Amino acid sequence: MQNVINTVKGKALGVAEYLTPILKESRFKETGVLTPEEFVAAGDHLVHHCPTWRWAAGDGNKTKPYLPQEKQFLITKNVPCYKRCKQMEYRSEQELVLESEGDPDGGWVDTHHFSDSAILEEKVADMSLEDKKASCTDNNDDDDDDDDDDEDEEAADMEAFEESGMLEQDDLSAVETSAKTTTIALTSGGNTGEGGEILITRTYDLHITYDKYYQTPRLWLTGYDECRQPLTVEEMYEDFSQDHANKTVTMETHPHVAGPPMASVHPCRHAETMKKICETVLEGGGELGVHLYLIVFLKFVQAIIPTIEYDYTHTFTL
Repeated sequence: MQNVINTVKGKALGVAEYLTPILKESRFKETGVLTPEEFVAAGDHLVHHCPTWRWAAGDGNKTKPYLPQEKQFLITKNVPCYKRCKQMEYRSEQELVLESEGDPDGGWVDTHHFSDSAILEEKVADMSLEDKKASCTDNNDDDDDDDDDDEDEEAADMEAFEESGMLEQDDLSAVETSAKTTTIALTSGGNTGEGGEILITRTYDLHITYDKYYQTPRLWLTGYDECRQPLTVEEMYEDFSQDHANKTVTMETHPHVAGPPMASVHPCRHAETMKKICETVLEGGGELGVHLYLIVFLKFVQAIIPTIEYDYTHTFTL
């Protein structure tokens, strides 16, 4: 249903953009919008200070007359995305709804619940403060010889534990955690060089276009797996903030390139956000030049796609 709504909105905005006159006078400081000329100037500044970005012409039949033919939009390719966005958030299986009688909201959510640690929690709950104090006192009363004996016994116990083969039994929770935190690598095989390693990771191509209706930049994304095969829509949504997926980030037709719909960060709040940033800088005694627009734009859009590491822009001085 949401996809249908997004499609209808996209077509309506396409008509609105066609009817919207081209912005001629600068309103950057007042409203946070850009003229096409200011967009090109900001793009030139981005390309100069961050050479991973470059200008592109796009398809000839989709050239916008209000932009230079060779500067229709900005593009950067093969941007790494090392992990899924959901790895930065609580997983649903880690949440437990605790029922509460008389609660109109139906209880509350314990986001730190782990079913495989329930036994451990019970043991911790049974420990008393007196037991802890007694344990600490006993440890303090031991002399150095006793400590040495304990270490010897510990080592012996560990050797016996290893010989028993019990260490070979996988701890499911440890395996699950390890799978999420360990970098996956291929060695000496496949597409790797002899003895070399490659990182299995997704990559994205990013485009920045000028939206004539909203009069702001607009970010477009298309993702690929480690074999450079296009990601599905569902796979790409794994790399976007779940607060924005299919809402702020939608699948739409690229204005300059033919092909399947691409993921796009909707620009309806871009001007408002940029206006607030300008006001904050002015209150601090600084000034934000329009040439810095795209550098600032890339920084605040990072919140929507936090795992796509495209922001290599320098720290600018206001």
